[in-house]
Amino acid sequence: MPFSNLGFAPPVLAAFNRALQAEDFTQATEVQRAVIPAILQGRDVIASAQTGSGKTAAYALPILQQISDAEPAQAGKPRCLVIVPTRELAVQVEEMARKFAKFLPRKTKLLATYGGVAIEPQMLAMREGVDILIATPGRLLDLADQRALSFKSIKYFVLDEADRLLDLGFNDELKRILTLMPEKRQNLFFSATFSAEIEILAAALLRDPLRIQIVSEEQEKPKIEERAVAVDAAQRTQLFKKLFTENDWERALIFVARQYDAEKVAMKLRNAGLKAEPLHGQLTQGKRMQVVQDIKAGRIEIVVATDLASRGLDIKELPVVVNYDLPRSATDYTHRIGRTGRAGMPGLAVSFVTVDMQAHWELICKRQNLQTELEEIEGFEPTDQPPLPDAPLVPTGLDINGGIKGKRPSKKDKLRAAAALAAAKDLG
Repeated sequence: MPFSNLGFAPPVLAAFNRALQAEDFTQATEVQRAVIPAILQGRDVIASAQTGSGKTAAYALPILQQISDAEPAQAGKPRCLVIVPTRELAVQVEEMARKFAKFLPRKTKLLATYGGVAIEPQMLAMREGVDILIATPGRLLDLADQRALSFKSIKYFVLDEADRLLDLGFNDELKRILTLMPEKRQNLFFSATFSAEIEILAAALLRDPLRIQIVSEEQEKPKIEERAVAVDAAQRTQLFKKLFTENDWERALIFVARQYDAEKVAMKLRNAGLKAEPLHGQLTQGKRMQVVQDIKAGRIEIVVATDLASRGLDIKELPVVVNYDLPRSATDYTHRIGRTGRAGMPGLAVSFVTVDMQAHWELICKRQNLQTELEEIEGFEPTDQPPLPDAPLVPTGLDINGGIKGKRPSKKDKLRAAAALAAAKDLG
């Protein structure tokens, strides 16, 4: 369906068409077809859609129309507030909204605010006036405490990736933000899942909402080939190098479990002659943004990331995602592989499965209804022995303090696991 059928005013539609064509958006996605008319009608919305479905445009375009003929933004009084879980997603939403607004008759002022950088420039930008404020919860409350913004001016309130916000422990921050919001506002709520916690939050936030749950049509599903390779833990880096070079992958995103592993694997790849950089939460915001820009521009070939990058990272024509370490949950698996196969492009997701993670891989397959056969690659056939039957599972590459979700070991279990693994190596 073309965007012209969704209810946009003709002058705004003409501006949007120019911007959308520049981004190769010609037809509205299913979530956009469902959400945009409802937002233009002023309804609250709660929507669930898969990653890469176009939800940012689904809320950004109608909000941009509704503020396009408003008075110039006043200092510290944003009209729209978008709350997101991560800095990367804040930057991405701002970039996309800025592109959509590029040809509108009145200049729209946008600002992404997040921690990890100095707050003073963000406060200065607020004083100059902001139409749409995209913020992470902590920095938003910092600005409020500094009296840099007023919530009373907000007419449009968006929670983007609400499930991720709760996963990251922002419950208390969200409750405080809701108490500061004006009662009269339009609420737009986007979440990949509708858990009990999400439903409770939605009940407190939304008023007679239109509920939308998108089950993608076959032609709209990401075209992602999924492979799983059995390999010894110590051979994963060399196996990745072989696959990267022999398959002529131009770029790749590797997921690991820990920040330390991101640094270590990136260093090993650089020593092997590949252009690789780590991406994790302990890097400065400037460094994280530089890594993202470098992979997008082709200045580097590989990003080795923690789950920080599993949502909110949009790299066009990313050919492959590699699970160097398996994700903690089936939901995280979906978000990770969703970084490839975007905007109708084909993609490949490869998961490395070590002997101590085979049970976890089988669990992911069961929950995701995957029929992916575990394959072996010549020269990298696994030889590691499985843990002893009575030893608690300690996944390779995962923090021993975390392990598989729902399988947190005690201190005694950790000692038993270490002894069991040592014994297994001796037997091998």
